[in-house]
Amino acid sequence: MSHRTPNTASAPLVLAILDGVGIEEPAPDNAVTSASAPFLHSALQGKVGDKEVVSIPIRAHGVAVGLPSDADMGNSEVGHNIMGAGRIFDQGAKQVEEAFRTESIWGDTWNMVMQRAEHSIHFVGLLSDGNVHSHIKHLIALLNKAAEQGAQHLVVHALFDGRDVTDGTAEKYLDQLESALKEISSTYGCLAVVGSGGGRMNTTMDRYEADWDIVARGWAAHALGTARPFTSAADALKTLRSEDPTVSDQYLPSFTIVDAGGSPIGAMKSNDAVVLFNFRGDRMVEIYRALTEEPFTAFARGPLPENLLVVGMTMYDGDLGIPKDFLVPPTRVTGTVSELIAQAGMAQIAIAETQKFGHVTYFWNGNRSEKFNANLETWVEIPSDKVSFDKLPRMKAAETGDAVVEAVNSQKFSFIRCNFAGGDMVGHTGDIPASVIAVEAIDEALVRINDAVRAVGGTLLITADHGNCEVLIERDKNGNPVLDHNGAPVPKKSHTLSLVPFIAIDYSGVISSAQVSDAGISNIAATLLELLGLSVPSTYREPLLTIS
Repeated sequence: MSHRTPNTASAPLVLAILDGVGIEEPAPDNAVTSASAPFLHSALQGKVGDKEVVSIPIRAHGVAVGLPSDADMGNSEVGHNIMGAGRIFDQGAKQVEEAFRTESIWGDTWNMVMQRAEHSIHFVGLLSDGNVHSHIKHLIALLNKAAEQGAQHLVVHALFDGRDVTDGTAEKYLDQLESALKEISSTYGCLAVVGSGGGRMNTTMDRYEADWDIVARGWAAHALGTARPFTSAADALKTLRSEDPTVSDQYLPSFTIVDAGGSPIGAMKSNDAVVLFNFRGDRMVEIYRALTEEPFTAFARGPLPENLLVVGMTMYDGDLGIPKDFLVPPTRVTGTVSELIAQAGMAQIAIAETQKFGHVTYFWNGNRSEKFNANLETWVEIPSDKVSFDKLPRMKAAETGDAVVEAVNSQKFSFIRCNFAGGDMVGHTGDIPASVIAVEAIDEALVRINDAVRAVGGTLLITADHGNCEVLIERDKNGNPVLDHNGAPVPKKSHTLSLVPFIAIDYSGVISSAQVSDAGISNIAATLLELLGLSVPSTYREPLLTIS
């Protein structure tokens, strides 16, 4: 049997992360199996042409990625964190749960918030129990504590989900919130209200500066109180649904709640406090900047209220110091795989379109915005389209593939990692035909990448950070489709609990799969080091491949 030499710049190691592409049995709503994607389908079965390849399913959700339980779906932030770290550590949801359990959340930062109790305390975040960006129980716990400690005016600026939970359920979460606010107001003699709202992909929750207009709409609704006026959030939802019965929760237009005289009941004023209650950071960074930054040029914001205190649930970006103050301290991960590769003097490149650029850089590197060695690391961001992703479902798969092929052919990089966003971002729209096109576009790019890797005798690894587009219809506990009031299947727009692929196509020698129990995406970092001929730290999870 031949002996495999480590991957080098002339025979690079390429990792392709197919965001949101999980493994499930064929079904009409499975965009992965429904797509014309012969390369991916064959690779999943362990063959590329006449070549045998390694193909094993691995875990990307629940405790395997540091989430509280196996009922918790994975997500892109967590997935890239764990892949890059090579270890399992507590993620945002679990960290926050522990902080509430130990009551450490009520520390110095919370005391700073409560020093504003005579003014308004605002809570901005995703109204959901998806446990990906936030959880409604965290919000209600914060509201109760604030009222108990003497807050007089509590304002919730609610962002509706439709991605991490079943779409069309905004009213359900609003009812839960309104009930809690009524109880809080009655019990503590304060005024607790909803001040504004909107769908997460229309209002406030942009990321990676993909579309600042989303944040501008949030600023107008939450801070200024100048979005479309309604006398209640329930009335807003009822009216918006009647005007567009097909509107997804995530794209609900922004609105502001006003009093009988037409004045906003929850606009932000001088000396107020703002708590961003999402624990996941990527979609909170921009609204934090809009609420704090001077000077600010991303959109025509105007002046900030004087002495406005803005805090976050967690640290959203450690290198940028966003937010300055937070309720739950972050886990800063050192010794990530790219840090070790840089220390070894190997050149590497990260490639993704805007929607996932932060995932293959910041999250992959252990929540670090800076490069470990600027002379050895290259980051390539391909601008995403600013449209609903079902309208251009190929997204930037072709351009991402082009950049990877160029990197392979350059023979400059020992390690090349990339992300294909379509399976996740198009999958979140719930559009099955569009999601099929997204997978087909990814397959076309993979063919070209594989050809380039084969030509230089390198290695191609293919995996995913979590599932999404392989299940696009909601199902009940028995696996039957959930139907709406018209008898039509309810689209599933959230992530899944599916296993994800790990495929290894090696053209530089002989490798085989290792016998790893409970294999998950946390095992990928050790695998990369093994293939690059570098030592694997004892703290890492074991490699998925052995070298002959």
